Amino acid sequence: MKVLLAISRLIDAINGAIGRWVSWLLLAAVLISAGNAVVRKMFDISSNAWLELQWYLYGTVFMLAAAYALLKNEHIRIDIVSSSWSKRTRDWIDLILHIIFLVPFSFLITWLAWPWFWNSYKIGEISSSAGGLIVWPAKAAVFFGFLMLSAQAISEIVKRAAIIFGYLEEENHDKDASEMTGH
Repeated sequence: MKVLLAISRLIDAINGAIGRWVSWLLLAAVLISAGNAVVRKMFDISSNAWLELQWYLYGTVFMLAAAYALLKNEHIRIDIVSSSWSKRTRDWIDLILHIIFLVPFSFLITWLAWPWFWNSYKIGEISSSAGGLIVWPAKAAVFFGFLMLSAQAISEIVKRAAIIFGYLEEENHDKDASEMTGH
């Protein structure tokens, strides 16, 4: 279990660093969006490339921050129901649902996204929009986002199992996670 927890801490540290870094892409997307709007209104000039860049940046943030959201326990859940359960019950439900749903789904999408991205990269796929951008970076974000989510799912399973079976105390888990991510 010590080896699995060490791997889990490494995954958490990587996804924490990427999650904090990718948040800066939101600033870039907002600045590009605002600049594009100003140029379009003031000078009646527009470019599909700038619009697509905005979409790529927002999509990249969404995809690469998914693992970070899971790490920080900020993902969507039905708190109105789960808040009435004991901590142990929530840990068991998280463990079981991560194994049954999250891991198979994230692994499947990762597996399917690889050839989708790779084929786009090999052929140098370009957007069909006039002045559009190359497409493979956006497809790469999907692949890497689900790869990171898959790794974080494994990390969460390890941590939940370690807590449930007494290898890790919840306060130590929270302390370790905050130390690794700098919060």
